[in-house]
Amino acid sequence: MYIAIEGIDTAGKSTQISSISKHYPDAIITKEPGGTDIGKEIREMVLSARAQSKKAEFLLFLADRAEHIKEVIEPNLGKIIISDRSAVSGVAYALVQGEISETAIVHLNKFATGGIYPQKIFLLKLTKKELEFRLSQKELDGIELRGVEYLLRIQDAIIEATKLLNLELVEVDATKSIEEITKEILDNMKEIND
Repeated sequence: MYIAIEGIDTAGKSTQISSISKHYPDAIITKEPGGTDIGKEIREMVLSARAQSKKAEFLLFLADRAEHIKEVIEPNLGKIIISDRSAVSGVAYALVQGEISETAIVHLNKFATGGIYPQKIFLLKLTKKELEFRLSQKELDGIELRGVEYLLRIQDAIIEATKLLNLELVEVDATKSIEEITKEILDNMKEIND
């Protein structure tokens, strides 16, 4: 079982992955970008917002994705894999940039992933009010500095990306308690196994 926890910055992805992994101690926990050695370097480049070209940023995400699938996902397909983000995020960011056609985005991601995608996507969805509050409580990285409206466009684009990639999406209210969110995800994970 390969699942991905998606959501914009501050949605609680790391918290949920930590919580879920207690129920699946043998699960492979990974992230994208940054789930491999090369991916860590790419992640730093993207988060620093050094790339002037949005196309370059998109291609960096694709390079990370290809390496991640080859190094982490493919060798562990028989196990439970829980990923912090996936191809869905990459597609969402590319959709918001608007510089690459939907067809090209889908084809290039299929090329990078070899057609391997999570069986289920869990989107931790934030309201504008909650997002504003959470961002006010932390030091912002290069992506977060693009602002609340930008992040909310990414959140909408995550939903659009799952449709484009034909992936199953479960929207989870990220303003609920940690325990409620974990229970909802775990219940949905059991359905994959049944």
